[in-house]
Amino acid sequence: MWALDEGRLERAFSVVERGVEGGAFAGAVAAVGCGDALVVRAFGHAALQPARVPMRPDTLFDLASLTKVVGTTPAVLRLVEDGAFSLDAPVADLLPEFADRRVTVRHLLTHTSGLPAWAPLYLDHRGLPAYLRAIGGMPLERPPGERVVYSDLGFILLGAIVERVAGESLPDYCRKAVFAPLGMDATGWLPAAPRERIAATEAGNRTEMDMAGARAAEFGHWRQEILWGEVNDGNAHYGLGGVAGHAGLFGTVADLAAYARAWLRRGFPILSPPTVQLATRNLTAGLGGARGLGWQKPPEEPLPARPHSCGELLSAAAYGHTGFTGTSLWIDPEKELFIILLTNRLHPVPERKGPDLLALRPAFHNAVVAACIVRRAERATWGGA
Repeated sequence: MWALDEGRLERAFSVVERGVEGGAFAGAVAAVGCGDALVVRAFGHAALQPARVPMRPDTLFDLASLTKVVGTTPAVLRLVEDGAFSLDAPVADLLPEFADRRVTVRHLLTHTSGLPAWAPLYLDHRGLPAYLRAIGGMPLERPPGERVVYSDLGFILLGAIVERVAGESLPDYCRKAVFAPLGMDATGWLPAAPRERIAATEAGNRTEMDMAGARAAEFGHWRQEILWGEVNDGNAHYGLGGVAGHAGLFGTVADLAAYARAWLRRGFPILSPPTVQLATRNLTAGLGGARGLGWQKPPEEPLPARPHSCGELLSAAAYGHTGFTGTSLWIDPEKELFIILLTNRLHPVPERKGPDLLALRPAFHNAVVAACIVRRAERATWGGA
């Protein structure tokens, strides 16, 4: 049975504390679950501007792209389990606005559809019907199944598939099929909680203004204030009213812990073991990125070109995801372990003088894995013994 070495775990949490001190993020909530244990720590501030708000263990975060694996992915998989469609159903059968019949639901979930990674659709379009027509009319950048290219656009389509097939909104279906069965009462789109309960993110949409390029100047709706209590992502906010399949979900570390435990229980009570087994395998070997259904996997190559969010010590069975606002969830079934790190890395800080989140997160994960021990009879051994 796996357990946590308390001394080593505190050293792991010190990595997160160092991130606050060095200005990598204004604040963070970190959680480690191993076996029956759950340890949660809060650091720094949920907001520094326009008011200083201390971080709390129950702070709500804009989960950003964790929306893909906490909301949209399990919703799609539940519909597959219910026989509504198969993974290899053409997207065109479910969304007639998407004409290319080569692209399947599986392609969208594994980011191998050939769709572009991103586009500032809000510059020209408002509402999901307009988004579906726009994405449906885009030429593919490569044949489906040829290469992994992480695509927000594919998960916008998946959210629309859930709504079209289920006959209800994405938030309503996720609440019924995923969140309520797990007691994830704080998780949802368009949070109604007071701002003091929520971690603030960026000062305006400066990052997306840069991404929009030459056309940014013609868009007259850019937010300039501190984003606090509304989704950071531009397509979700400007174009889709805060509700989308790729971004917009808010949640707490406690709710994410409940969700992670469901996956460690092989899906109970929201999914079946065969579905979890398939979703967490590497289904894209040799395609330029290791992906399951929705989930990211540890890198295939022994010497990856850049640090990977999971670190180097999680097992090959692990799976996880990150979010642009500074969020992440990784699960390792071999060690009965999950690691949640929620930060507000986009929020302005007085000075950045140390490693950023991209460097600190794998270091934190490595330190957590080193704190996992196997208890046999009356003695404890390191996991590798």
